[in-house]
Parts: sequence; structure tokens; C-alpha cells
Amino acid sequence: MRKIVLASASPRRKEILDITGLKFSVHKSDYEEELNLSLTPHKLARFLSLKKAETVAHHYRDAILIAADTFIAFKNRILGKPFTDRKAMKMLNMLNGKGHAVITGYTVLDTANGKTISKSVTTKVYFRTLSDEEIAAYIKSGEPLDKAGAYAIQGLGAVFIERIDGDFFNVMGLPLFSLTESLKKFGVHVLQLHEDV
Repeated sequence: MRKIVLASASPRRKEILDITGLKFSVHKSDYEEELNLSLTPHKLARFLSLKKAETVAHHYRDAILIAADTFIAFKNRILGKPFTDRKAMKMLNMLNGKGHAVITGYTVLDTANGKTISKSVTTKVYFRTLSDEEIAAYIKSGEPLDKAGAYAIQGLGAVFIERIDGDFFNVMGLPLFSLTESLKKFGVHVLQLHEDV
């Protein structure tokens, strides 16, 4: 089995990739994401994931790298991490009672031959109507500050979500179905019978 490296420090992405049973190591990419580039949301997601993979690639001669970037797209606006209470409140009020798109771009890069696949996946997420008190209490929990769109589907933010349309894992940061299909093109199969030699 080839060496597989997850170019992300995200505990959620590690958790999702762990589901596959693949053996992999983690190497954080130090690429600084720029959400204000003049690209469409899907092109931006793919571009950022590629840059994250490329910044880690020179550390490995023969490995399959996986990198990803996730953000929220709402009415042609891209919402990253709020980092402050004020920005979190603004984002949550914007999404309140409405649907939005969660877009993850991911890149699989083979450092041995430079082969690269970059794709982007969308999941629609619909919020129920939230009260001002609920938004304030959620912000006080601290959870929204380092989450794209100011909420975490795998955390307390799950109580705001009425329904989703698409890949649940994509909202967490790694579209598992699409990724495992792409990995097959690099000879990495999640479900494979091994003959006893």
C-alpha cells in the first residue's frame, strides 16, 4: 500500500478518513487560504485544496496526498471562519431560516509522478428559524468561532439544521463518497479483498 498523507490538521477530516480503514499520516499544510480571490466558489475550493496539497508535496517523494478546503456559499458570498463573536452573529443571522451551500474542494496528488485530481462537492443545508437567544447562547459556547459559516454540524450546531441535501461528510469537511471514488484512480481502494499468499 502506498503511503497516504492527509494534508490537514482538521480533527474532523482525520475522523472522516479514519472511517475508511486506510492507514495514513497527517501533515498540516501551512498554506494561508485566501477567500477573496476572484474565482467562482467551486474553482476557489479546488484551487485552495490544490495549493494546500502542493505546500506539503515537497516533503514526500512517493506518497498520495489528500488536501481539502471547506466554506459556505450564500447568495454569492463566501463565508469562512468568523473568529470573532460579532462576525459569528452576523453569519448566523444571515443563514437563519434559510438554505445555503457547503462547498468542499479536495485534491489528491501523487508525489511520485505529479498526477493530480481536484474536485469540488456541494451539499445544501437548511437552517430552521433560530431565536436571538439561541444564537447568543450558541456563540457563548465558543463552537462557531473556528467553523466555516459559524456552525458545526457534528457539534451543537446540529440542532439548527432542519435537513440536508447531499453528502453529510462534505459538511464536516471531507466528501467521503467522491473522495474514495477519486482515490481508486490512484490505485487506492477502500474495500478490497486481499488474497492470502
